[in-house]
Amino acid sequence: MIEAVAERLEGAPRQLRRRWSNELKAQAVAEALEPGASVPAIVHRIGIHPSQLFAWHRNARTDASPQRSAGAGASVRAAAAVVEIIIGDIVVRAGADVGEVHLQRVIRAVRSALSPPA
Repeated sequence: MIEAVAERLEGAPRQLRRRWSNELKAQAVAEALEPGASVPAIVHRIGIHPSQLFAWHRNARTDASPQRSAGAGASVRAAAAVVEIIIGDIVVRAGADVGEVHLQRVIRAVRSALSPPA
């Protein structure tokens, strides 16, 4: 026979959610967008997962979109679209004007640099 237990099971202790200030988020995103910036080093220093930094970046772009700020009366400068590709510990950032063939060559070069010699 199966008996239901009404009390709460004890497991790992609950952790409180960390709250990050908007200033820290903006600073981390700006630092990650600097030429030659190391995203793994930035997220390690802050103590977050890389996906969290990319979510902050996505949210910052969304918050600055003309559709969301049109009602506020603020002027928004359009930022160039940037694609970020993470291969191992290397982040490749390419603007929207970079051709597909060139981007494929860059990705191949990064992969070959990361693979051990045969």
